[in-house]
Amino acid sequence: MREKGLPVMSYQQALPADAPAAEGAVDWARAEEELDHAGVAVTPPLLTARECAELVGLYGRDGAFRSTVVMARHAFGEGEYRYFRDPLPPLVARLRTALYPPLARIANRWAARLGEPAFPQDLAGLVEACAAAGQHRPTPLLLRYGPGGYNCLHQDVYGELTFPLQVAVMLSRPEVDFTGGESVFVEQRPRAQSRPVVVRPGLGQGVIFPVRHRPVPSARGHKRVAMRHGVSRVVSGDRHVLGVIFHNAR
Repeated sequence: MREKGLPVMSYQQALPADAPAAEGAVDWARAEEELDHAGVAVTPPLLTARECAELVGLYGRDGAFRSTVVMARHAFGEGEYRYFRDPLPPLVARLRTALYPPLARIANRWAARLGEPAFPQDLAGLVEACAAAGQHRPTPLLLRYGPGGYNCLHQDVYGELTFPLQVAVMLSRPEVDFTGGESVFVEQRPRAQSRPVVVRPGLGQGVIFPVRHRPVPSARGHKRVAMRHGVSRVVSGDRHVLGVIFHNAR
């Protein structure tokens, strides 16, 4: 259940079953502004309703995945997630490849502010760099939460090489397929109380957020501020999400 008083960013939009995919329609300048201001940005629908249903339908196909994690076994929360195996489903591969270059431009501006190394300009370059670091396993995943499901606050770091941004795409219809289950982000500011943000994306929409930290202006330039993310308790129904992580895992 959502805690009283937390700010909620609601972006639900109607999405026809045959609407065109819209990853090219993202206003990247605005997305970067939102990331700099709030640490989170919500996109227009990236997938059609039919594409969302197609991905949800993959969840029960064991051959599509390399591993399955039952959250309760690891005290991660209540629910499951499954990592895709290579080769990724065409829909997932297309989205990952299309989203990476504009996100890499943002990531490299962040890296410059923090004095960190730049990232390759295309996904193939990042995958090659991951392989050189011993990170070969794909990280895109499908998550499923039933009634009572939730995800504890965490960070998706899978090795020494970590691309700083990731995208979660909502595959279910809020208030229709499920209730509750908001996306929760907590910014852990040094010498200050943590700042929460709650987001409620609509079907097909993506949420862009930091994997581990983001640059925040300070008296001495920019400082790293850590962020963690999770999911509040699902009250009813089933909530499915596609997680698009760009760096591979060891």
